[in-house]
Amino acid sequence: MSRKKIVAGNWKMNKSFQEADTLVEMILNQVNDFDEIIKIIIPPFPYLQTINTQLTKKDNFFLGAQNCHTHSNGAFTGEISANMLSSVGCKYVLIGHSERRQYFKENNTDFILKIKEVLKNNLSPILCIGETIHERKADNHFKVITEQLVNVLTAFSADEIHRFIIAYEPVWAIGTGETATTEQAQEMHAFIRGVVSGIFDATTADNISILYGGSCNAQNAQELFKCPDVDGGLIGGASLKADDFCKIIFSF
Repeated sequence: MSRKKIVAGNWKMNKSFQEADTLVEMILNQVNDFDEIIKIIIPPFPYLQTINTQLTKKDNFFLGAQNCHTHSNGAFTGEISANMLSSVGCKYVLIGHSERRQYFKENNTDFILKIKEVLKNNLSPILCIGETIHERKADNHFKVITEQLVNVLTAFSADEIHRFIIAYEPVWAIGTGETATTEQAQEMHAFIRGVVSGIFDATTADNISILYGGSCNAQNAQELFKCPDVDGGLIGGASLKADDFCKIIFSF
């Protein structure tokens, strides 16, 4: 088993350019060069190139993007291609975040096309999955997660899956202050690993990093990261505060 421990900060649509610059510098000043945790900063598009220049100062810091388009180029005003992201230093791209599913009506076909573009440009996809509160209360959460995984992952080979990160984000816990219990998080992460094993094989499943997202913060990260199948976090609000984000990094 060679799973990487990862903390990724998704800034969403937050921070001015000046605030972004200060936040990154504060994070870099607190984190040791010899820290083996993979750190991914995922800022808004306008800041990518500048932040990439900052991140090259430290080991194991990488740049991610919040989304990409399904095509490599063309008349798609307002969109960003995976090739563009690669050209400014990105290494990771979020795909399938619940906000993209909910607000922009993106679907499995979109995710497959986007991931193909991501892989073609030597980037790694962070595939986001998760159930709503209604789906969990109806005891459909395992079914929903299975469908989200199967409908996307079966479009790729085992060799391609080795470049994936999966982020489990219960939609009911994103930005709400609610969080899954450690038992709920471990149960779902183990279940996800089992689904991946069923699609591919146990070795592939054992080697894929699965992150928990959903109000993961400086207070609960240590307990969540103790779960054997939780390999880190996709952090939202807490990634906008340098002290909190660094505390999460140090929670392993």
